[in-house]
Amino acid sequence: MITGPTFEEMLHPQKIDPQIRARALKMRTVDPLDPINLFNITWRDENNQIYYRLLPPQLTGVEAPIVIIYGACFPSGSHKVGAAYSVLLEKELFGEVDPNVHTLVWPSTGNYGIGGAWVGCRMGCKSLVVLPAGMSQERFERIRSYGADIIKTVGSESNVKEIYDETHRLRASDPNIRILNQFEVMGNYRFHYYVTGNTLVELAAELAAQGIGSGKVAAFVSAMGSAGTIAAGDRLKQVWPDHRIVGLEPIQCPTLYSNGYGSHDIQGIGDKHVTWIHNVRNMDALMCLDDIECKKALQVFAEEVGRETLVRRYKLDPDWVESTWRLLGISGICNILGAIKTARYYNLGKNDLIVTVATDGMDRYYSVMDSMAECYGRLDEAETVGRVESIIKGQRTDWIMRGTPEARERWHNLKYYTWVEQQGKTVEELDAQRDSQWWVEHQQMVAEIDRRLLALRQREAAPHA
Repeated sequence: MITGPTFEEMLHPQKIDPQIRARALKMRTVDPLDPINLFNITWRDENNQIYYRLLPPQLTGVEAPIVIIYGACFPSGSHKVGAAYSVLLEKELFGEVDPNVHTLVWPSTGNYGIGGAWVGCRMGCKSLVVLPAGMSQERFERIRSYGADIIKTVGSESNVKEIYDETHRLRASDPNIRILNQFEVMGNYRFHYYVTGNTLVELAAELAAQGIGSGKVAAFVSAMGSAGTIAAGDRLKQVWPDHRIVGLEPIQCPTLYSNGYGSHDIQGIGDKHVTWIHNVRNMDALMCLDDIECKKALQVFAEEVGRETLVRRYKLDPDWVESTWRLLGISGICNILGAIKTARYYNLGKNDLIVTVATDGMDRYYSVMDSMAECYGRLDEAETVGRVESIIKGQRTDWIMRGTPEARERWHNLKYYTWVEQQGKTVEELDAQRDSQWWVEHQQMVAEIDRRLLALRQREAAPHA
């Protein structure tokens, strides 16, 4: 069995065996497909510094400091690889997956499938990714490059029902199929609760030492795709009970906001249902963002004229612009706009740190940006200024729903239609999620999973001792 780090080692990679850590860091560039790169699944670089960028206030237009942590430096180019690894590791440790027997199916709208292709093939498993045909071409190319097969389903980002239908067909066709459904399996939740959540706790302290914020995270803002990333907010709320968890979804597909539906192009979020792993009873607000605004704002960073204007007109540090623009994708821009919206809505000030996430980078969206240029034209300075002022700095406080007890109850009840009617969960299983202890028990499994992995290492090392 090929394995990688424990949860604790993903959080603190300096705890990895020094020889393994050194080899993993070397192979990041020498051979990114070597399985040793599993030990590079972490939010920290070779110097154990967290991958983050502080957004300049002259860009955001708000006083509250906004920080993004970014996933572009993870293996596969997205933090979703961490969720995929955690899911597969748990399935193997509990005897549910045998790499010598089973074919893994990764239902996804993109980054989780890419992460599953990378992880599954590195861990010696045959992998098959199911995703909509309307996703960016770069996603399909990346999956194939990692050695996985692909099944394309109809539609685009919000067509998850069609993905589920295909996984049902696959499961019925072969008893050795194993569906690793990111929307359902709690390994996805646990990775973000423990690794992402505790990374943010430590980041808040590091930033306070630099005079940024007060040492706490006032709000964590995250759009929901699988709703794995937003699980980090559950950890933050345990540390700071008055912390706010703000979820985002597209205006074009406002499922939680108004039981809405529709197609949109913020790839990676807004999947037209409430996921099983989403702790909706812990969410303080829901905000909706326009997919076209997100893509227009990304175009500001994607095109050279846009970046030059940010430096010349808005006095952004050219080194910051040059080192940041490739770290942003459409959902990352969505999260940034949502963080600005959050600062305005809650009237947050200079000591109120807001943290959000850039799931992936620009490398997945060059084809999308080319389509944007064909549709809306290339940027000039005037158009760039217009977009910065109206879209980025001009974010409004509309399309916001507070997480009242009534709203949380509605969000929870929406799970019934996907998970009980379609996916075979029982009403009793759904009702169990109303109890906060249900979530705590899943959080506490992190220690058991780490214990099992360490015991496996000892057994494997014993014959050679």
